[in-house]
Amino acid sequence: METLRIERLRKSFGGLMAIKDLSFHVDQGEILGLIGPNGAGKSTVFNLIMGSFRPDYGRILFKSQDITGWPTYRVVNQGLARVFQIARYFPHKTIYENVEISAIPNEIFQRAENTETKTITVCKRTGLCLEENCQGGNGCLCRAQWPGMLPQGGLRRLEIARAIGTEPELLLLDEPFAGLSPQEVDEISQLISDLRSEGQTIIVVDHNMRGVMGLVDRVVVLCFGEKLAEGTPDEIVRNPHVQEAYLAGGGV
Repeated sequence: METLRIERLRKSFGGLMAIKDLSFHVDQGEILGLIGPNGAGKSTVFNLIMGSFRPDYGRILFKSQDITGWPTYRVVNQGLARVFQIARYFPHKTIYENVEISAIPNEIFQRAENTETKTITVCKRTGLCLEENCQGGNGCLCRAQWPGMLPQGGLRRLEIARAIGTEPELLLLDEPFAGLSPQEVDEISQLISDLRSEGQTIIVVDHNMRGVMGLVDRVVVLCFGEKLAEGTPDEIVRNPHVQEAYLAGGGV
């Protein structure tokens, strides 16, 4: 069953056509990779899906509902969430408090009885809290640590935790491997894979081919705002047009 469908999407900025007649879909429970060289239009696609930009033409369907041009808050309430490349968090709140904010029900924006339980669950699920029997008390590391104390991989976990705290049905990850060490790439890749095994549908944008190709089910390749190719990771690796346009003939 499809979670997201993009139909003939177009977006221009002045005389520049950033996205041209782009169409693709994302099935429920899969990880789709969206790759391409710098300036290919990947972030623009995310901005269009999340309502930051309004398309000039085309439709965005989420679970068969047309959400084209919806404001971001409506898109999030509908069940989508985005993780940005550059970490965005509240520096003067603890790790726990940063996650807790996202766990508060959007429709009422007040603390619910299950908010604490949900926050602890999300912290454990993303590896922010490693205490097996943690009940979220004052001794919990999540309550005592500040985001600025986390390494880059920890900040990425925090961003993912804040996103899944909203309970999205579709998670957009914008360069989750950027700036990470090889070990951190493996750890975040495992986290993403674990989320998918729990039923999370995900779109990943990244330049780290080792991270992306070993993780995704299908790949959509963009070049100058157009879809250059679509297929499995193996098919994309062997595609000569992708090698020429994106990989400069060097392979993945």
